[in-house]
Amino acid sequence: MSEQERRPENDGRDFADAMWSIPSYLLAGMAVYGGIGWLLDRWLGMSAFFPIGIILGLVLAGYLAYRKFSR
Repeated sequence: MSEQERRPENDGRDFADAMWSIPSYLLAGMAVYGGIGWLLDRWLGMSAFFPIGIILGLVLAGYLAYRKFSR
């Protein structure tokens, strides 16, 4: 068996990828859904959709990160 076959493929890169990806997922979810909420607030003249969008984006992004990195 050669050296290449015995070594693990990722050499610990999965952990490093997760350390950068999880906060990115959370920030992007908050930004996207918070932005949608902000647009709805401006369009409808209300002030409830922005915080709802941020919380919803955080929850959905956390769920996606959990599904991706829990394997």
